Amino acid sequence: MDSFGKTPGVKPAASSNLYTIILVFSFCIVVATAALVAYKCYSQYDTIFKIW
Repeated sequence: MDSFGKTPGVKPAASSNLYTIILVFSFCIVVATAALVAYKCYSQYDTIFKIW
């Protein structure tokens, strides 16, 4: 053991892929929401980023 209490040469165990799945799912939801908002804006106002 070194001074930090870790055994040298031992890799930490891989964490669960649950967090990766949640991250990908959340990213897909955000992208889908942005696409829906852009589509609705374009269909109702004939532009996506209209300021005036």
